[in-house]
Amino acid sequence: MGNRTVDTHIQIGNVTFHSPIMVASGTFGYGFEYQDVVDVSRLGAVITKSITREPRAGNRPPRIVETAAGMLNSIGLANIGLQRFVEEMLPRYENYPTRIIVNIAGSTPEEYLTVLEALAPYPQIAAFEMNYSCPNVKEGGICFGVDANLSFNLTQALRNITSKPLIIKLTPNITSPVEVALAVQEAGADAVSMINTLVGMAVDIRTWKPRLGNITGGLSGPAIKPIALAQIWQVYQEVSIPIIGMGGISSVNDAIEFFLVGASAVQIGTANFVHPPTAMEITSGLTRYMQEKGLASLQDIIGKLKVEA
Repeated sequence: MGNRTVDTHIQIGNVTFHSPIMVASGTFGYGFEYQDVVDVSRLGAVITKSITREPRAGNRPPRIVETAAGMLNSIGLANIGLQRFVEEMLPRYENYPTRIIVNIAGSTPEEYLTVLEALAPYPQIAAFEMNYSCPNVKEGGICFGVDANLSFNLTQALRNITSKPLIIKLTPNITSPVEVALAVQEAGADAVSMINTLVGMAVDIRTWKPRLGNITGGLSGPAIKPIALAQIWQVYQEVSIPIIGMGGISSVNDAIEFFLVGASAVQIGTANFVHPPTAMEITSGLTRYMQEKGLASLQDIIGKLKVEA
């Protein structure tokens, strides 16, 4: 039984991924920074840091603070911008050993549409993750992700631009993400990813100042895992498109919990900073777990949480 072959591939839209273990946007750079310590060919996909139309310097420092069982970040979507991404990064993805998913962010619907339109034709990109939640960016007013109508309209417009998988990254900073998840599904999204970071802050009692330059930031890491599991379980009850789960996953046991509540794939985020090989270890651990349980396919786990009536 130990050598039994297991099928861990997943389908999102019209693309097949050989593994459900991915690395989250903003935690793996542009996909090259970790290559000396991580065998990226074993991962299902690398999600790039957010790309915006213009380059962004990001928020004022300090931008990262450790907290109990987690991390606060207020990076502010710092990135090289669309033009440099096309000129410098896309050629390097020609022979990249796994699938590349580009994360796109913006302050206006037009910005999302402009960036997607520019990147959609490139065959190096397997799929797009649209960052509708902006917990650590000051400008932009209302985040699209908290309004079902805005989310529907933007997703529908994006859908008209590309046939590649569209993954909508939902914000957890609302009463229930179900309404927005249903809206983007109806508008043509191929999957949702959740949860993004929760709004949080930290205070220095010696100086009486916030510990982040931006005052508040996005809380990630093990502290948010129970919230992530609950929100994914809620959304799984209502939507038919795949859910990519994230939020404090740092071991294979964590990942399996996410599959059981309904995630079809998972993204490893904060753990990449703590222990870069985490995603590879989870990949190996998942295969072992499935072999020991006699499970042939990932479908035998997804959403199989046993809930008594």
